[in-house]
Amino acid sequence: MDISLLIKAAIMGVVEGLTEFLPISSTGHLILAGALLGFDDEKAKVFDIAIQTGAIFAVIMVYWQKIKSTVVALPTQRQAQRLALNVLIAFLPAVLLGLLFGKAIKAHLFTPTVVASTFIIGGLIILWAERRQARNPAVARILEADDMTALDALKVGLAQCLAMVPGTSRSGATIIGGMLLGLSRKAATDFSFYLAIPTLIGAGAYSLYKERALLSMADLPMFMVGLVFSFLSAWLCVRWLLRFIATHSFVGFAWYRIVFGLVVLGTAWSGLVTWAP
Repeated sequence: MDISLLIKAAIMGVVEGLTEFLPISSTGHLILAGALLGFDDEKAKVFDIAIQTGAIFAVIMVYWQKIKSTVVALPTQRQAQRLALNVLIAFLPAVLLGLLFGKAIKAHLFTPTVVASTFIIGGLIILWAERRQARNPAVARILEADDMTALDALKVGLAQCLAMVPGTSRSGATIIGGMLLGLSRKAATDFSFYLAIPTLIGAGAYSLYKERALLSMADLPMFMVGLVFSFLSAWLCVRWLLRFIATHSFVGFAWYRIVFGLVVLGTAWSGLVTWAP
């Protein structure tokens, strides 16, 4: 058993869990962390997607009562049926576009320079969205995720597709996209978490199946370590984020993205850090 590989898996798991549900791009951070750790071969790319499942289990645990009550009420309650249908509607665009363009995006856009650039662009968009809502609070016409229409869900699902470009952030695209479409910060965050469940589980399962030839039973300890650390760090992060958004905006995350992106570009251009492609 390679202890150094397990340590890298643990570090990557923590990075995934802490960044998956914040609007700062887990994929971007994993690409950069993998470049620094030398953990960026084809098997590592499968690992990065698979450990998202650990993070999503944390969301299921935090939202368990809501998920359980929705499932139980599905046969009889219109509100539960609408929420489940909205999650399905929002999920489908990512499935379609992922199957069509996923391979090309991985081949050409999974680089530190692209990640750093989208970090900065995404940060500027978050600043604009937060300023827009601060100036006109009435723009938030949907206060709870349960009140979304099918069209609202489709629009958020299309926004999620922007996260196919690494560094954009799936949670950032859905939360900020939702806010720009008229959802409150809480409604957008809640729906982003609900939508993450089928999206991340589906992506992880598909990636493992598609790249199964790269894997063997010897890789199981590495994947288990990544899943466990991803779950634990995501559980802490989600609980903290739900408290945070009750009294704070996402402006701090926007500035983090901008500064971090500039640091990555600066160190790359100066030669101070050699970011592996």
